[in-house]
Amino acid sequence: DEEKYNYLLKYIIIGDSAVGKSNLLLQYTFGEFIEEYKNTIGVEFGAKNVDIDNKSYRIQIWDTAGQECFKSITRAYYKNSVCAIVVYDITCLDSFNNVSENFIGNPNSLHTLGSKSHDLLDKSTKQVADLLKVKPSEVIFTSGASEANNLAIFGVINQYKNRGKHIITTKLEHSSVLEPLKYLEKNGYTIDYVKLESNGKVDLNDLKNLLSKDTILVSICEVNSEIGLIQDVNEIGKIIKNYPKCIFHVDGTQAIGKKEINLSNIDLYSFSGHKFYGLKGVGCLIKKEGIELSPIIYGGKSQTIYRSGTPTLALDVSLAKALRITFDKYKERYSKVINLNNYLIKKLKEINGIIINSNDNCVPHIINISIKGVKPETMLHALEQYEIYISTKTACSDKEDESLSVYEFTKDHNLAKSSIRISLSYLTTIEEIDYFLDKFIICVNNLKGLGE
Repeated sequence: DEEKYNYLLKYIIIGDSAVGKSNLLLQYTFGEFIEEYKNTIGVEFGAKNVDIDNKSYRIQIWDTAGQECFKSITRAYYKNSVCAIVVYDITCLDSFNNVSENFIGNPNSLHTLGSKSHDLLDKSTKQVADLLKVKPSEVIFTSGASEANNLAIFGVINQYKNRGKHIITTKLEHSSVLEPLKYLEKNGYTIDYVKLESNGKVDLNDLKNLLSKDTILVSICEVNSEIGLIQDVNEIGKIIKNYPKCIFHVDGTQAIGKKEINLSNIDLYSFSGHKFYGLKGVGCLIKKEGIELSPIIYGGKSQTIYRSGTPTLALDVSLAKALRITFDKYKERYSKVINLNNYLIKKLKEINGIIINSNDNCVPHIINISIKGVKPETMLHALEQYEIYISTKTACSDKEDESLSVYEFTKDHNLAKSSIRISLSYLTTIEEIDYFLDKFIICVNNLKGLGE
């Protein structure tokens, strides 16, 4: 139905970008393409291969909240989703564009345009609150999880500075948690890192031993971003409740969309929209009632008193939509990723010299492996030539030689120095995993010995 979809896509352009430049091969209007290839492709969810002039192309079709549209067409040989790049849901971009065009008033303004925008902000805030089973007054929109983590940590420290100077965390945290804590350690705070059990979970007995009347904050991620290790944050929260002056912060950035979410025993919870197919540049901090924070951005009341500045309404609305879609489709998407994970793990175990660091206590979306005799950066760049994109560590981590998370979990420096992260999503296909494995084995064989 060209009329239905032409606002999304004016032309189909097929190009070959394999050599770093785009060579125009064919161009169609939407209608022309459907007419010529209607017997070959069909409009349905998933991905299909199409042969055009003796070359193979992959048509990627994304389901968008009940509608279906063409998202991109790229040459199948170079189209791979086995990577750490997260794309956005097109309907979130639609919402962003719609709000940007039709809600131009500052939600903080008192005039009619401002009131119109304020009402929409309230609706989006309520939607996020309802999905996470919290109150609208407990939702604070931010620019992302890094800001949310900093607001949680410094907000607590500055608000409750007279309660104590002891903080507990793990060495599995994102740099936006570890770096603020390093800063605080230089300024008189004691930072303790709780031990892990053999399966990667926090040692609850060690946590109990570390907690004291001087402990002001415990900050633990729900899912580690490099290995995928899951923490039982609600069980941890129950223990912390025995220390009423201690506040429990959870970085949930890698958890939403990858596991069930329960904030019952959590005081502060931070996340980013782009980790569940929202847009980059927006995140959230859930702050439970009874917890006060000192702002890190001053300038007066905005969406809340805890974060000043003109609300980024279009981004906030897009986050609410992404969260709703993620929750609505969680079971379906999770089931698909589990199957993909099992398939990839089975194949990786057949490759000589590969050690799989992720275990059964990990989300299936993240697979961390180490490759004997191969430097991670070398493997990363070798796979790039096939347009396969993996990660050596989280993109925000510093560039030290080894992964702090992998070493903390394995206690093996060699594994920590040779680890890479492979990310899966519900958009990934078995065909793409097979393509990845084929090129991965070639790269492993070519690079063996270069890492020593």
